[in-house]
Amino acid sequence: MTYQNILVERQDRIAIITLNRPQVLNALSQATVDELDAAIDELGTDEGVRAIIITGAGEKAFAAGADIKELHALSSATEAAEFIGRRHRFLFKLAKLSKPVIAALNGYALGGGCELALACDIRIAAETARLGQPEINVGMIPGTGGTQRMLRLVGPGMAKYLIMTGDHISAQEALRIGLVERVVPPEQLMDESRALAAKLAAKPPIAIALAKQAIAMGMEMGLEDGCTHEVTLFGLVCATEDRLEGTSAFLEKRQPQFKGK
Repeated sequence: MTYQNILVERQDRIAIITLNRPQVLNALSQATVDELDAAIDELGTDEGVRAIIITGAGEKAFAAGADIKELHALSSATEAAEFIGRRHRFLFKLAKLSKPVIAALNGYALGGGCELALACDIRIAAETARLGQPEINVGMIPGTGGTQRMLRLVGPGMAKYLIMTGDHISAQEALRIGLVERVVPPEQLMDESRALAAKLAAKPPIAIALAKQAIAMGMEMGLEDGCTHEVTLFGLVCATEDRLEGTSAFLEKRQPQFKGK
């Protein structure tokens, strides 16, 4: 598929999606979100891709939010709900993808850009990155999961602080509160992201997918129910060829070759 607002490249078993609107700080127009949606469909079914990185073009921004002109044009509550609902559907698809997704935050990750990062599995930020949910400053609230995914990562108090003040925070502060998992020098961001993606791509794909499912479901369950679900998934993963290969390789003191079967 040909894209106008994003770039998609494959390197070995890794796919890199680059938001490619640097002239507007990679703002997430609806056309851009639609292309992201199509790219995730494409990569999700590509057996040659085992890990995905999402980043932004240029040095200034991962994504500096939604397209404000599109938000300004919304004429009713119904229209706004329909508009934002399309984005929710995409972000849930992204979050539920069986393959690991890394957000490589090369600059501003604000509003919808921050929410896109929140829907990814792991966030690596350049030291120069800035994160925040500034919607309150234009009379709005986060609309694509910011009030919910932020809450689950940093807790209610910090989520309220960031959402109600609209303040931007540094990458180091984001690391301190658990909003990102790693912070690296800007020149090392993509190398570090590729290295992590390569590490994840070498893991057994079915086990990765089931681990993601167990964690996601556990967030919505009590401890006992979550552990019961884990037992079921553990049984499923033990029925795979990869489990037999992994345990055999360990006993034979060699590197396993996982096939996703």
